[in-house]
Amino acid sequence: MEMDSRSKRRQSNSQEDLLDDEDRSLGCVGWTLVILSAFVALLPCFWIISIFICPKVIKEYERAVIFRLGRIIDKKPKGPGIFFILPCTDSFVKVDMRTVSFDIPPQEVLTKDSVTVAVDGVVYFRVSDPIKSVANVSNADFATRLLAQTTLRNMLGTKNLSEVLSDREAIAHGMQASLDEATDSWGIKVERVEIKDVKLPQQLQRAMAAEAEATREARAKVIAAEGEMNASRALKEASLVIAESPSGLQLRYLQTLNTIAAEKNSTIIFPLPIDMMSQFMNRK
Repeated sequence: MEMDSRSKRRQSNSQEDLLDDEDRSLGCVGWTLVILSAFVALLPCFWIISIFICPKVIKEYERAVIFRLGRIIDKKPKGPGIFFILPCTDSFVKVDMRTVSFDIPPQEVLTKDSVTVAVDGVVYFRVSDPIKSVANVSNADFATRLLAQTTLRNMLGTKNLSEVLSDREAIAHGMQASLDEATDSWGIKVERVEIKDVKLPQQLQRAMAAEAEATREARAKVIAAEGEMNASRALKEASLVIAESPSGLQLRYLQTLNTIAAEKNSTIIFPLPIDMMSQFMNRK
């Protein structure tokens, strides 16, 4: 299947090249006008005028698409540097090859789970084929801007709110691939797409903040309960150790008195064993 598709593409490209060659042929009248224009430019009386009209210079980051009698004369653009045109029959359009960036205005989008969000972004693109950018679209820059807005809305409409908030990078890559495929016939190469900000409604922000706070409080209670459980286990183990050696309880009592005396307290509490109190209660 892939071989068939590739062969079909090659056949279509070859047919397009043949049609382009036929369309670019000037015909008898056209070649006559071109020869007359070249002859006029070479006349001594028109040399001074030709010096100012025929040579053109474009910068390193520019390319020139030359039209002769309204037809593109070459499959490749001219430049950078100096090139020559014929007076009266030739005209050219300069195309900037540098990377251009623009901001996508905030788009209010209804997500897949029916939540309204405002999302904006930034797109970086450049002209990869100057001839296509001139011949196939009237304003490649403006068309790319509008397409980026609609692509962002369509892309976010298929995502849930959680995916929009967490998978920005995946959304940006998907949007870049979609834009690059759509603008290929315009001679535009989309280099990068970034999602800048996702704005949520105030009520939704408060609800999400309350949910997060409740989740944090629940986790804190769980952690406190686990700490108390671990402490009770440790006390149980300590009580078993003390029960095995009664003198250990006396040593613990003396250590507690030492700790209290170090703080310069005037009140000292002497603990009474519960067994002693039970004996008095039994006598009553």
